[in-house]
Amino acid sequence: MTKKMLQNAYGLDSGEATRGFYNEWAATYDDEVAENGYITPDRCATALASFVSDPTEPLLDVGCGTGISGAALRGHGFTTLDGCDFSAEMLKLATDKGVYRKLHNTDLEAPFPFEQGAYANIAAIGVLNPGHAPASTFDEIVALLNPGGHFVFSLNDHAMADKSYETRIMEHVDTGSVSLLFSEYGDHLPKIDLKSNVYVVRKA
Repeated sequence: MTKKMLQNAYGLDSGEATRGFYNEWAATYDDEVAENGYITPDRCATALASFVSDPTEPLLDVGCGTGISGAALRGHGFTTLDGCDFSAEMLKLATDKGVYRKLHNTDLEAPFPFEQGAYANIAAIGVLNPGHAPASTFDEIVALLNPGGHFVFSLNDHAMADKSYETRIMEHVDTGSVSLLFSEYGDHLPKIDLKSNVYVVRKA
């Protein structure tokens, strides 16, 4: 019988614990989240596509995992995708999907190894969560973008319960560093009644 791991994904409290958990989960991840109706990648890709005029420009998929998010982005016309993740086992599966130009093994607890302006748009789908990536990750991603660049991301119910994430977003909006173009609350993993808010911001 295949071990079910989704129920334990939201209690992780350190980077190393999270990395080990996702390395172990990699082989069955796609099947398990599909069984639970994982729809946030498609919601994010749809939202981003409505604001980006040139989907051929380079896009970085932060926390790409096995590539489910990349496949959704490719399905909505984004053709130049790079991905990064801290789970080597998940990156192996992302490679097999054939949707990425390059894949990078990175750690969200360390500075991003990318130059500002290397990517016209950035996605972080299901990534900003306690135990996965702190609210400060939002600052680092916005800093990578040139003016006019877009950032699509999601916060599930667990992340929204931690007010540091929404507080950080609104600080950027209030200071004018980004414009909030889109915010929609809806299904995330409907089979377990977990929802998420999808956002698109544009850097000023």
